[in-house]
Amino acid sequence: MVQMNLDPAGVGCYVGSHRSRPKGQTLKKWFSIFCFALGALFAGQAQAAQAVDFSFTDTKGKSVRLSDYKGKWVLVNFWAPWCPRCKMEFPELNDLDARNDFVVIGVAMDYGIDEGSVYSTIQRYNLRFPQIIGGNRRDPNSPALQVGPVDFYPTSYLYAPNGEIVMFVPGIISKQKIVAFTEQYVPPAGTTVAGALPAAAAAKTGVQKATLRKSAKPDSSKKKATTVY
Repeated sequence: MVQMNLDPAGVGCYVGSHRSRPKGQTLKKWFSIFCFALGALFAGQAQAAQAVDFSFTDTKGKSVRLSDYKGKWVLVNFWAPWCPRCKMEFPELNDLDARNDFVVIGVAMDYGIDEGSVYSTIQRYNLRFPQIIGGNRRDPNSPALQVGPVDFYPTSYLYAPNGEIVMFVPGIISKQKIVAFTEQYVPPAGTTVAGALPAAAAAKTGVQKATLRKSAKPDSSKKKATTVY
């Protein structure tokens, strides 16, 4: 699975804080991850993480399950009403959800006891994709426990059409780079992009951040990675 920070100048809003930018070594760390992950993107390399079918209930009372969207790319986006950087990506999330091959699911988190702030944000930004009232990330029934760690807002997880988590994005997403990734994605051997969702009974695995090492030797059979500025 590729970990990609598409927002190296400001990863996002820290969970439990209204700060919006990392500093010093933290910024350098995330920028380094961004550079290596970007290379992996354009080289078409991704290590997938098996996912178990999640089940949420959206703000309209409708059940939202990963298995309902088999054959499509699914982006689960965690956000908070008080996070300004979350709101910056809403237009691109709407655009992604408008694609025939994409589904975006928003999960509103850490809004305190006032759910009204969630609904007012949905209305103000005309969010057209399903929204989940997620509560606090430490709640025993938090949607984050069904998907993966959430240390920043926004944080997004991208599921391939075969139900595997193939990308983890701490920070603002880029529609252009997400689409570029999906167009170059090569499914694991023995599966197809439109393959069946892994069985829900499979052992649940923790989401691992991709390790992208400087020392890894490039595969000469692959197209050379392109750096985009």
